Formats: sequence, structure tokens, C-alpha cells
Amino acid sequence: MKYVVVLGDGMADWPIEKLGGKTCLEYAKTPNTDAIAPLSETGLFRTVPDGFKPGSDVANMSVMGFNPSAYYTGRSPLEAVAMGIELKSTDVTMRANLVTLAGEGDYEDMTMADYSAGEITTDEARELICYLKTKLDGDGLKLYPGVSYRHCLVAENGKTGHDFTPPHDISDRKITQYLPKGPNAERYLALMKRSCELLKDHPVNRARAAAGKNPANSLWLWGEGTKPALENFTAKTGLKGGVISAVDLVKGIALLADMKFIPVAGATGNYDTDFKAKATAAADELLLGGLDYVYIHMEGPDECGHHGDIAHKIFSIEQIDGLVVKTLKERFEAAGEDYCMLICPDHPTPCAIKTHVADPVPYLLYTNVKNLGNGAECYTEAEAAKTGVFIEKGYTLIDRMLSIK
Repeated sequence: MKYVVVLGDGMADWPIEKLGGKTCLEYAKTPNTDAIAPLSETGLFRTVPDGFKPGSDVANMSVMGFNPSAYYTGRSPLEAVAMGIELKSTDVTMRANLVTLAGEGDYEDMTMADYSAGEITTDEARELICYLKTKLDGDGLKLYPGVSYRHCLVAENGKTGHDFTPPHDISDRKITQYLPKGPNAERYLALMKRSCELLKDHPVNRARAAAGKNPANSLWLWGEGTKPALENFTAKTGLKGGVISAVDLVKGIALLADMKFIPVAGATGNYDTDFKAKATAAADELLLGGLDYVYIHMEGPDECGHHGDIAHKIFSIEQIDGLVVKTLKERFEAAGEDYCMLICPDHPTPCAIKTHVADPVPYLLYTNVKNLGNGAECYTEAEAAKTGVFIEKGYTLIDRMLSIK
């Protein structure tokens, strides 16, 4: 038996007036998923336990079978691990986004115009971060360049207990009440302000502005954490597992659990990612590469939700159905391989509010070896709720999946 998770990050949503009161999942054309829905177990499960913020870190950890209450130490250390940063137990890490702030006057009165600085390219971002390193590194602080707008700051002998706000939670809002709070808040705010001064007239930003693109004119710190440890996936499940993702936090979870990270050319972490290449790589690893389980993470729906981009969120969902679900099903059936497929989001990212919520999410569990149907006619939030199945501890869903032999 082969197991595959098709994870559409942020795929669930709320009813949208423009779509006639339908969610993006309900509006999207998903014939391949809908065809297997009547043969699948469908229901809702909670990926974000009480007391946790509804981040992709906590939610993906749950879907991958790790109880956040036992393992979660923050988002940024997961990304730091994926970036190859060697962490000491006394280090505190923070995500350092390159963002676009708008407005004149004091830093505190500016507005979060774009949490991703216009999806700045990795090459542009690296030039900016390397420049900032020459000015800001020191006194126990060190910046590390990552991918696109996502970077990392490490504080040696740092303190936790800060109140940081994810920039994607405050799109189009003044940043005044969302600035760092806590033991070293003044130090971190000073670094953010200094980055704004340094980046304002940088050649990269002058070129972006001339091209009509959003400048990356400030660092924004959030997601603090300390060095984590996860249970070995093979020891936990008895299976050889792998992960496909363009997002460092998911890669970090994989590496910490000693799962194989499978790089895929054309994986971008947005709606322009090569969906079919991800499905093909997963099928190759499962059918030819000796893996038993692959987790395919696709960030596109989430990014579109953060931008309020309804059309491309629907597009992403349709690509997952037409290029991922279909490809996997065809490859397994052509090979005569028994398989089990879990399709789900990690959390909703409603286009109406452009950020994550902790609402339970719909799942669909299908296998070619038995009929698991429990009343759903298609795969949507409403159909999943209709079945009455609800899994409170989301991290146990993987046990349900792996019990299918």
C-alpha cells in the first residue's frame, strides 16, 4: 500500500458573495476529486489546537501527524533548519520578512501595503539581505537570506516571550499597534526601523519602483522560536516518508522528522508552481524510489487567499484536481498499485480577510481497495460537514489513513 497526502495550503474558505455564496472549493471545477468523493470517507478535522495561532506551521505539523502541543517551538526555527542554519539550544530565531510599508512620517504610522514586497525574487532579496547583514549583523544578531521575501534572524542567547504579529495578518492596516512587544522589543523595533532607512534608496528598490513594482523597504520580524525536535517518521510509522514543498517551514518539518525532502524543478510556492511536476515526482518516489508515503504541499491557494485573489485561488484548486489528483490516480492504477490518498487543506485562508483562521477543515480519504463512502457527494466544506464526522485531534488523522492496508 502506498500513501499520499495532497495538501492544498489555505484551500478552505468562507462563502463569497461574488461567487453566489459559494466557497472557492464549491465554485471550482474539480471533476477528479468529486468522482472519488462518494467512495471516500469525508469529514472535518481540527488542525489548530486551542491556544495556538492558526499558522501553516502548526497546521501542517498536525496534518503530518505531530501533536503541536508536544512538539511546536515556533515557526522560524523550522525554516532555519530548512535553510541549513546550525542552531544552538540558546538561540532564538525569528522570521524576517521583506515587506512593503507605505506612508510618510514616522515608522510607527506606516501601513502594511504588501507582506511579500510584491513576491520579490530570490536574487533581488538576497542582494538586499546581504547588504543589510553588513549594517545590522552584530551584538549577537545575525541575518540569513532565504527564498523570496522569507528570511531569518538569529539572536544568540536570546529571550522568548515577545508578541510579534505576522505581516500577512495586517495587510492594508497601519502597523502602529502591531509593533514588537516584550523583553527585547525596543532592540527589534530599532532593527526594523534601521532596515527601513537602509533599504529606502537601495538600487534594487529604485529599479523595482521604476518598473512599477512594490519596493522591499523594511524587515518585519515575527514567528520567534527555539530549536525543535521531532520524532523520527519511520520510527513513528514504520514507513519511509518524503515531502515535496517549496516552503521552508514544511521542508524543516520533514528534515527534523528524518523524512526525504524531494526537490522539484518549477516549484514556486504560488499559483504558478508546476503542479504536475510535483505529482510526477511523488509518483516516481512511491512507485520507483522505494518510499511508502509522500506529503505533497502546495502553497498556491494560501498565497492567493492572502492577496484576496479569488480567481487564482480557484485556479490553484482546479490545478490540484486536474494535474495532481488525476496524475496520481492514473499513475497508481497504471502500475497496479494499491494506494490511499488524503486530500485536505491545513487551515482556511478566507479571501475576505486575507489571513488564516482556525476553523476545522474538510478532508477526503480515498483508497482503491475498499469503499469508504459516508455520504458526501463531492468534496467541499459543506459536504464534509454534512457527514457528521469530526476529528478533534487533527494530528490523529494520519493514524486513520495509515490503518488502511
